[in-house]
Amino acid sequence: MRWFFVLLLLLLCSPMPLYAGEIRIKDLVEFDGVRSNDLVGYGLVVGLNGTGDTLRNSPFTEEIMSNLLERLGVNVAGEQFRAKNVAAVFVTASLPPFSRAGSQIDVTVSAIGDAQSLMGGTLVMTPLNGADGQIYAVAQGTVISGGVVAQGDASSVTQGVPTSGSIPEGAHVEREVEFNLASLADVRLALRTPDFTTAEKIEVAINREFGRRVATMLDSGTVSLSVAEAGMRSPAHLLGRIENIDVEPSQRARVVVDQRSGTIVMGQDVRISEVAVAQGGMTLRVEEEPLAVQPNPFARGETVVVPRTDASISEAPGTGLARLSEGTSLAQVVEGLNALGVTPHDMIDILKSINAAGALHAEFVVQ
Repeated sequence: MRWFFVLLLLLLCSPMPLYAGEIRIKDLVEFDGVRSNDLVGYGLVVGLNGTGDTLRNSPFTEEIMSNLLERLGVNVAGEQFRAKNVAAVFVTASLPPFSRAGSQIDVTVSAIGDAQSLMGGTLVMTPLNGADGQIYAVAQGTVISGGVVAQGDASSVTQGVPTSGSIPEGAHVEREVEFNLASLADVRLALRTPDFTTAEKIEVAINREFGRRVATMLDSGTVSLSVAEAGMRSPAHLLGRIENIDVEPSQRARVVVDQRSGTIVMGQDVRISEVAVAQGGMTLRVEEEPLAVQPNPFARGETVVVPRTDASISEAPGTGLARLSEGTSLAQVVEGLNALGVTPHDMIDILKSINAAGALHAEFVVQ
């Protein structure tokens, strides 16, 4: 963690901006209507090495097995299952835009019972449904799990998550999502990070590319394109021409901190008003050393425990006061806080206090 924080400070204090260079429009926006669709289904993973569901604790696994075997012509009415190599799972996938019947997509498999591991298992043919209840794909294949489980008689060790895995290209698309892109007279670009300045730059860059007014900024997150004004044969040709245009985006000043890992990321436009920062460490130490007092030999009395407490307060050396002047930049902030010798978690507390004082002119995000 220390080396990562030092590297982060070096990057932040360097004179080069964090958002140097231009970025393609395709990396800044989403095309309206061109999106993926979530699919979900439930099925069985078989072939596990004794790490499947215990059917007593997972009755739905037995129900799924019965229904599957009956569809295959096996009569299991009244039978008692005791298989340990079967696990009930949820299967999820994302159907990419313009996916055609017969194409393959990746799926994720996750146990819903008390199975210990899905490693080495095979997913039995599982239909995947969309939000409308229709079947859009069918998944089947060998599950690839990244987790490892090792156990003995007295202890066990687990690394990763063995109860979930993936099947690359494990589903075949059976139904296409109807979307007629060619019928659109106007195409809208939705910015991933809405910003008026960035939207205006996209509008100007596209209009400069065509030499006439093709793009119109509607708001901070939307830019509309006219297919007729562009003189293109279809919206697809229009998107193919404008998606590789380079634009230098404008980012809001933002500070993002992760309290769990002590990670701090600050944008180059962060500014701080005049404020003084003092940082120090105070240590409170309380030690209990009870003393047992016993009576003399052959004397009447009882053993008594006498409490003894040693309490002290000490302040760590190296505390100081740093003054940040008006319009202090990011590099100066980091340099000033680093001069105090603060740790990442202490720096997070200092940034919170500066923000609470109204001196931090940036969006403050705590995760």
